[in-house]
Amino acid sequence: MTDFSFKKTTLIFLFVLSVVFTNAQQTAEKFIQETKYLLFLPDGYTSDTAKKWPLMIFLHGSGESGTDLEKVKAWGPPKLIEAGKKFPFIVVSPQAPPNTGWQVEVLRAMLNDLKQKYRVDNDRVYLTGLSMGGFGTWNYSEKFPDDLAAIVPICGGGDVAKVWHLRHMPVWCFHGAKDDVVPPASSQTMVDALRKYNPDVKFTLYPDANHNSWEVTYNNDSLYTWLLAQKKFRYSPVTVSQKVLKEYEGFYTNAKMDTLQIIIQNDKLVAKPGKNTIELNASSDTNFYWDPNSINEVQFYRDKKGLVAGLTILTDEKEDAKKILPPKKIQPAK
Repeated sequence: MTDFSFKKTTLIFLFVLSVVFTNAQQTAEKFIQETKYLLFLPDGYTSDTAKKWPLMIFLHGSGESGTDLEKVKAWGPPKLIEAGKKFPFIVVSPQAPPNTGWQVEVLRAMLNDLKQKYRVDNDRVYLTGLSMGGFGTWNYSEKFPDDLAAIVPICGGGDVAKVWHLRHMPVWCFHGAKDDVVPPASSQTMVDALRKYNPDVKFTLYPDANHNSWEVTYNNDSLYTWLLAQKKFRYSPVTVSQKVLKEYEGFYTNAKMDTLQIIIQNDKLVAKPGKNTIELNASSDTNFYWDPNSINEVQFYRDKKGLVAGLTILTDEKEDAKKILPPKKIQPAK
């Protein structure tokens, strides 16, 4: 990996390959995967054409997969809406195809389409799901944390190795202590791992609930009150002294011997991967972001003597880089 992983998140490379055959022709076609979903629009959506609305996406369990959209109404918010409940936000309940589970790339394409079609508040997009949908909620948020303001996974599980992606994500997890389909440990393990990065994660373990813990969860209005109070993470910029910034200047190298230069340019800290320049914006004396819409960050760290020893880049993966210290000056012999 050259010039560190965050180069991939800030640059778009366009590669064009042209092949000409004398006696052959090709036409451009495309394949579109259909995703059906139930849509609920809140009261006032039609009349107030300027307002942006929160969006909650609900992911069902494996039993509701298929091609009959009516099956999605069996549990959760779609069931409540069918019974007459009105939510103060947009609710979208997609249906997973048979035998596929939740495909996070397809869900993301659906979300992007929803943002084009409806007046969605990008800072308040929530994801929740039960059982298979609980797994889908964890998986989507670990893959695309920048898309969401908060998640509510119910009786699911995820990848502990990637849970650090949720270090800025409000999470309220639910499970039944007597669940004999998805063991409570599936949620407990995720919560325990996440608390190392995000101590505010909430976990409700119902002592007498089995695999149906979603029933009491979705019937609790305090859940929706909590959700609506959450907004997408945005770092708060701070001013760091030029003295501290000066200490970060230098060259850093990772395990693959790729080199990154950090300099001060126009009183701002700048990273120079290769020939490119990326401005780093401080959220503290040690943490810097380069995109206000992303959680991608650079964390500088010091050694026991207080000297800048290296940095950690947090994007799709973690990457550590040691600072290359200047060679010691040899004192001339007297």
